[in-house]
Order: sequence, then structure tokens, then C-alpha cells
Amino acid sequence: MEYVNLGRSGLRVSRVALGMMSFGPDPDRPWALGEDEAEPIVRAAVEGGVTFFDTADTYSKGASEVITGRLLTKMLGRDEVVIATKVFMPMAPGPNGGGLSRKHILSAIDASLERLGLDHVDLYQIHRWDPHVPIEETMEALHDVVRAGKARYIGASSMHAWQFAKAQHVAEVNGWTRFVSMQPHYNLIYREEEREMIPLCRDQGVGVIPWSPLARGRLTGDRTRDGETRTKRSETDRFTPILYTDDTDDDIIERNAELAARRGVPPAQTALAWVLARPGVTAPIVGATSVRHVEDALAAEQLSLAADEVSWLDELYRPHPVAGH
Repeated sequence: MEYVNLGRSGLRVSRVALGMMSFGPDPDRPWALGEDEAEPIVRAAVEGGVTFFDTADTYSKGASEVITGRLLTKMLGRDEVVIATKVFMPMAPGPNGGGLSRKHILSAIDASLERLGLDHVDLYQIHRWDPHVPIEETMEALHDVVRAGKARYIGASSMHAWQFAKAQHVAEVNGWTRFVSMQPHYNLIYREEEREMIPLCRDQGVGVIPWSPLARGRLTGDRTRDGETRTKRSETDRFTPILYTDDTDDDIIERNAELAARRGVPPAQTALAWVLARPGVTAPIVGATSVRHVEDALAAEQLSLAADEVSWLDELYRPHPVAGH
């Protein structure tokens, strides 16, 4: 496993991050696993050299954070692991139960740390942009979280590039903590972040840690062109059909599967190898519900695609509506 700096920060992370969204029983995510089922998956990642783990307070209504803290505490020393979580989604009833107000951020970080069983997280990320809160309030509150020692670094997730640039500017002019990472929606069948966000991050030295690098399983062949589903997640995930609607998506998925067959590897490996090789990408966040998924991610980190293979995968893509913000 290779280890790299997260953007221009001094934080070293593994080139593959394990996403923890699949862990924690949740009626809205029937594919999510309990702690006992999650343990061998997380252990396989740790034994393969993964040190970077990403969760969020909203995943399984906090249960993912609980499992993340319990398992990683058993497997790695605190200084060996990089733990990231997120804030924004509603976690309590009422108008102040979510969002990026000072009130919610300061209560949410304490609640996350309690669930994780930690005194700090390494990376605290805003899960989305909040149009109802001045960005100055959000950035100052995040700065105070860092100053209080409850987070070492801060990051952001899907938003427009102008919003991210504005947040960074506000932090800079006020002497507050800047974001060191961006977690965008990015994969072979959704590449809109190549237009502005990823070039912005490359220019400003911000680490890029894409979510859904396998398009929520689409790039692994979890469903057929005519809509037949092949996994529990593809049967029940309501979000996937919203994200991926372009007619060319299936053409690209089939082309990736053909390349994988020629290489003698699962399609997940070629799709992840493509993401890993993209300019600016630090570490894709890979979800897993089996040890095999982890093994594919570890193998992809070692897999290099030839330039003509990459061009062949790239050539069918056409612009998509913005999705995932």
C-alpha cells in the first residue's frame, strides 16, 4: 500500500480509504451490516495496509460511528489510523437538528466523538453546503473545533466549485482553518467534477477523496442494462437510479467489464484503477460488504492501466446533469 499526503497538509493517508457507510443496522439501508459482520471486512482492510477510514454521523443514524470506533480501537493504535467523519445531515428533530450553524456543528462534533469513543477525529468534513447559514459562521465554528483539539483537519464534500472557493477565501482572510480535502462524487460514469472542482483542488493543493468510485456498485455489474438487479443493495438502493440516468452509462459499464475480462480481473478493479490514476485524486473511498470487496480495492491500488486502455474507457463519456450535491 502506498501512503501519500492529503493535499498539502502533513497528514499521510493510505491510497485507498475504507468507507464505513455499509456498517450499522439501518432499515433505510437493508444491505448494511452489523458489527460482527463488519469486523472481518475492516480487519482485511487493516491487514492490507489501509489506514484511512471515512464515516459520518448520519450513517445508520450514528451506528456506523459506533462500529467504526469500536473496531478500529481494537485493530490499530490511535496514531496509526486516520478517522474521518462528517456533519450536516439532520441528527435531531427541530430546525437546529442539522445543517452547518455554529449551534449544530459544536453539538454534532461532541456527539460524534462520544459515539466513536475518541477525544478527536483526524478529519472533520462538512457533508454538504448549507445555503441557510452564512459561510463565515460555518468556517469560524469549524476553526473553533480545531482549536479545541476535537479535530486535526477539516474537509468538505460535494458542492459547486465557487462555493468551495468562497469557503476557503473566507477562512484565509480571517486567519481560520482551511479545508485540506474535498470529497466529490466521481467515477467512470460521472465525471462532472473534472470541469472545475478537481482543477481547483489541484491548483490549491487540496486532497481529492472521491465518494462512490464504483458508482454505488453500477461499475461492478450489480444490475443489467434492462434493470435486473443482482445484489441486495441494487434491489433496495433508492439513490442509485437518481444519480445514474444517462443512456451511455451502460455502454461505459460494459466497456469496463470487457477490459476487466481481458485483464483477467473483476470489473471493480479496473474501475478503481481508473479513479486512482486520475490527476489530483488522493484516495477513493471504497465501500465494502464483503472481504472480496476489500481485496478488489487492494488489488486495484497495484493495477496500472495502459494509456490506450484509459482512452478507450474515456471516449464514450458525455456531459451529465450535476448529481450528488
